[in-house]
Amino acid sequence: MKLFFHKVTHWEYWPFQIVYIPIYFLWSFYAIKAKSIFFFNACNPTIKNGGFMMESKKEIYNLIPQQYYPKTELIKEGTAIEEVLDTIEKSNIKYPFIAKPDIGLRGSGVKKIDSVSDLKEYAEKANFDYVVQDLIPYDNEVGIFYVRYPDEKAGRITGIVSKEFLIITGNGFSTVEELIKDNPRYELQLEVLKKEFGQKLLDILPKGDKLNLVPYGNHARGAKFIDGSHWITPKLTQTINEMCLQIPGFYFGRLDIMFNTIEELEQGLNFAIVELNGAGSEPTHIYDPKHSLFFAWKELARHITYMYEISDANYKMGFPYLSHKDGMKEYGMHLEQSKKITNF
Repeated sequence: MKLFFHKVTHWEYWPFQIVYIPIYFLWSFYAIKAKSIFFFNACNPTIKNGGFMMESKKEIYNLIPQQYYPKTELIKEGTAIEEVLDTIEKSNIKYPFIAKPDIGLRGSGVKKIDSVSDLKEYAEKANFDYVVQDLIPYDNEVGIFYVRYPDEKAGRITGIVSKEFLIITGNGFSTVEELIKDNPRYELQLEVLKKEFGQKLLDILPKGDKLNLVPYGNHARGAKFIDGSHWITPKLTQTINEMCLQIPGFYFGRLDIMFNTIEELEQGLNFAIVELNGAGSEPTHIYDPKHSLFFAWKELARHITYMYEISDANYKMGFPYLSHKDGMKEYGMHLEQSKKITNF
C-alpha cells in the first residue's frame, strides 16, 4: 500500500497513456494539418521513422562521428556465442560492458555484462538484435534536448535533465535488499533487481561502500530525473550545436550523454553520447518531482510543436511523410518488438 500511494501521489509514475491525454488532441490537430498521422517521419530524415519507432540504435550511431560515442557492435538475433565473443575480442570491447536491444523500449533489456557467463545468458535469451557497447567511464549523465529548424545554421537546447542513479550506501548491518526498501523509488524496482542480483541482495554492504544498482540513467529503471535546464549557456549550446551539425539529417531529439564535469562538457571535453533519440524523445526534465503535471503538459506541447514545424519544413523540401499503410505496418512491428523486449 505504501508503494501504491507513492505512485498515485507522484504523477511521474502514472501510465504515459494517462499523462498524454491532452497531448493526443494537439497531435490530432497537427495530423489534420499535415494530412498524415505519421508526420513525425520527416523531422529527422536520415533516421528511420524520424526516430519515433523501429529505429536501429546501430544505424543512428553510424551517423554520429566515432569520437563522440563508445565502441559499439551490432549482434544479430541467433548469432552463436562463439561469434559474439570473437566480435567483442576483435573490437577490443572490455568487461564490464553494456548489452541492449538494437531497437529499444524505455530501457527494457539493457544489462551490464560483467563476465562471459553473463554474456552467454543474455545471448541465449535475446530474441532480438542487440548491441554490445563499451562502458562509458564517466559518473554523470544528462539528457540534452536539441532542436534546429532546417533553414538554421544553429540550433538550441530546449531542456536538460540530469540523472541520479540507483546508488545505495552500506551501513555495515543492513542487506542490499533492506537498503533498497529504505527508498520507495528504489523499492519499486525490487522485482526487477531480484531477477538481476538474485542471492546477492542478501549480502550486507560494508559501511560507507556504495553500490550502483542500475548503471544507466533510465526513468523506467528507477533513476531520479532532475531539471538541469539552468546549465544551458551560450558556450554549452555552441558545443552541442557544433556536434549535432556533424550528424546528417538530425534536427529534433534528445542526446543522452555521460560526462565528467559540466564545465568540461561545456568545453566539449570528457563526455560520450550514450544514445541519440529522435522523434520519440521526451523532454525528460518534466519528470523532476518538483514539476507539476501542468508544467509537463506545457513542455510536451512545446516540443511536439517543434517536431511538427520541423517535419513540415522538411516535407516542403521534398522529404515525404509515411503513408498510412506503411505507418500502420511499422506501428504493428513496433508493438511486436515491444512485447519481445518487455518479456525479456
